[in-house]
Amino acid sequence: MTTFDKNYWENRYQNDSSPWDIGTITTPLKEYIDQITDKSLRILVPGAGNGHEFEYLVTQGFTNSHVLDIAPTPLENIRERLPELDSSRLIYDDFFKHDATYDLIIEQTFFCALDPSLREKYIKKMHSLLAPKGKLAGLLFQFPLTEQGPPFGGDSEEYKKSFGDLFTIHTLETAHNSIKPREGKELFFIFEKK
Repeated sequence: MTTFDKNYWENRYQNDSSPWDIGTITTPLKEYIDQITDKSLRILVPGAGNGHEFEYLVTQGFTNSHVLDIAPTPLENIRERLPELDSSRLIYDDFFKHDATYDLIIEQTFFCALDPSLREKYIKKMHSLLAPKGKLAGLLFQFPLTEQGPPFGGDSEEYKKSFGDLFTIHTLETAHNSIKPREGKELFFIFEKK
């Protein structure tokens, strides 16, 4: 069985084996970010890979946004694209060991990259990282969960059941503005910490 650890992800990024990376922020997240008016929110983009969502936050003036990854190469890629950025905003850490508080956490292909056995742990960790009334928002994949992955799938009923104890589910619906290869396969969501 594959262990999806730091070495696994570092190897994938060093070998440019990240077919999910489209080279820019995806439309659902861009449109979500575009409607946020408070640019001082403390925001985290975990398991962000090359961090296109984080880069978009930076270019849009979100001064308290941070990116976290367990592999150093994607963080180095971000640093190359944003050389003026304060390096404290690039967090090289294991998500499950990270300790801070955020108003908003953006989810983009991190949940689906984790072994499904870690989903309950992910949900509890997200809850602990959010400030009271903090939000977890982004995209979850909508296709059958199998042992093949990453990415690993799931469906709205599973997500409601899994997240419902710790989060108020404000939005969980098929994204209407996914990129063509992901049409019908992404659920846009906004969950608020209970």
